[in-house]
Amino acid sequence: MKIRPKYWVISLMLLSALAIAGCSDSLSAPDSDGSPSATGATPSPVASADPNRPFNGLPILEGKATVVMTVKGSPITISVDGTKAPVTAGNFVDLVERGFYDGLTFHRVVREPQPFVVQGGDPLGNGTGGFIDPATGQERQIPLEITPQEESEPIYSQTFPVAQINKPPELQHTRGAVAMARSQFPDSASSQFYFTLADLSFLDGNYAVFGYVTEGMEGVDAIQQGDQIDSATVTQGLENLKR
Repeated sequence: MKIRPKYWVISLMLLSALAIAGCSDSLSAPDSDGSPSATGATPSPVASADPNRPFNGLPILEGKATVVMTVKGSPITISVDGTKAPVTAGNFVDLVERGFYDGLTFHRVVREPQPFVVQGGDPLGNGTGGFIDPATGQERQIPLEITPQEESEPIYSQTFPVAQINKPPELQHTRGAVAMARSQFPDSASSQFYFTLADLSFLDGNYAVFGYVTEGMEGVDAIQQGDQIDSATVTQGLENLKR
């Protein structure tokens, strides 16, 4: 889809006024490029492992799962894709299964000047928090994980401009995409996620999409800043989660 110059100007405004990060050091304000970001604590390094399991100690989703998130009584069904984003999807499904998201608020909703994102998943409710793993006492942060089209393995810890990949990602920012917020540090996503309210191709290659809303998008469209997540439940595919 060709983006008109005016839309690019609006996109840059959004990116600079809103960061979709999800870690502890820059999770609440928009990034300088206008993308979704999170802010909070200083990002901690993510230990790498063998090529098949690049990040040991993190949950992995080997396949797909379905999550039903209820907001203001309206169910939102999310298809979570661990085939193209196993670490990112595994982190989300693990947090859902823990009940982490229940009762948390959506701290950022951006619909003007163009529909953009609905962002939540911050336990502090202000865009600076993430998931503190009780096993370590530290914030769990996951690597940026993007699988280019026609590739069998994800690229980790690099945005597409840095990786110099001239292919779009398999999982793109179409309307209803679900992706992880992060700070400027690529491996800084933790628990904050966002729903896209429109096709946002300018985010592709910079933020990790891990699923899509398959039912209940009208519930996403109705979310207002401060609304709570009533509950989030894994209804299918929990057996694909490997901790």
